[in-house]
Amino acid sequence: MSIKVLVISDYRSFHSNRPEAEIFFGLNKLGFDITIMTYAESEHAQKFIKDGIKVIDFHPQRKFDRKEIAFIRQKIKENKYDILQLYNSVSIVNGIQASKGLPIKVVLYRGFAGHLSWWSPNAHFKYLHPRVDKIICNSIGVEEIFQKKIFFDKSKTITINKGHRSEWYSSTAPADLKEYHLPENAFILINVANNRTMKGIKYLLEAFNQLPEELPIHLFLVGKNMNIPMHQKILSNEKNKQKVHFTGHRKDALSFVAASDVFVLSSIKGESITKAVLEAMSLGIAPIITDIPGNKELIMHNHSGLVVPRKNPEKLKDAILQLYQNQELTKTFGKNAKQRIDNELSSETTIKKMKTFYENLIKK
Repeated sequence: MSIKVLVISDYRSFHSNRPEAEIFFGLNKLGFDITIMTYAESEHAQKFIKDGIKVIDFHPQRKFDRKEIAFIRQKIKENKYDILQLYNSVSIVNGIQASKGLPIKVVLYRGFAGHLSWWSPNAHFKYLHPRVDKIICNSIGVEEIFQKKIFFDKSKTITINKGHRSEWYSSTAPADLKEYHLPENAFILINVANNRTMKGIKYLLEAFNQLPEELPIHLFLVGKNMNIPMHQKILSNEKNKQKVHFTGHRKDALSFVAASDVFVLSSIKGESITKAVLEAMSLGIAPIITDIPGNKELIMHNHSGLVVPRKNPEKLKDAILQLYQNQELTKTFGKNAKQRIDNELSSETTIKKMKTFYENLIKK
């Protein structure tokens, strides 16, 4: 008899949720009885239906909403699911409440390496709730945060990252950057993010400021709120300042990544496995990343990229210069990064791990 899984998640953002959706396409092919509770108008939902996966056109809107909790609970009772897989915050809170007293395993997902406090009431309605059977962590760094918590059942966590496939990006053509009047020998760095303190953009700009001004190294910052007065103030080296390009938010951000030589991630905290880096690696672009928990697992230092200390512009500058001065090495890192996606961080690997995880969970 196949294992019955009810998944509650929001699949409206096609590209952002593709790695997660692929898990359930894969498990469905392996014989699991999958039901997805989500917005039926989403592109993924339509693909689920086409693939023979049941879709319930519903997604909770408010935490602790009695009607929404009752709806989820009724579906669990009617269909006698074995596992309830919950992803986002409102689904987690309402799903836990709906599962109380029912013979179903409750599994949560945690993809954020930020602070998780015993003193936060919110945490006890989610990850620290006694009704939770298992927590899937997107990286070892996230799992280590749980493992360090006192009074926490260490057996509840498991690390399974959301895999990627480089083939998803095979049709991405490099952007035509002629509007930026770059020299023919330009060496292009890129960072794609919506600017927040945790992204550490100021340290990236401080590093760029220190680069020899005669070098044709250009930096593209793609995303919202990048071109702010604080960032402009950091760029005191006028010649280097002219080589920083603030593009704002772009729907074709991936084509900019494909046109670059190096993806630079300067994040200082909070992230687990940054999707933008996975995308760059899938495109064969060499990454430079900081050593924050989770992200540092993405690459093998000096093989598929470089890992530098967080909040250290000097080391970041040195890493940029190292790749500029040895561009064949940069290409090799990019090639190895793509292979790492296909061999170590693939969607297929994730599906196999999820299969084993669910089967072992039901055996218990």
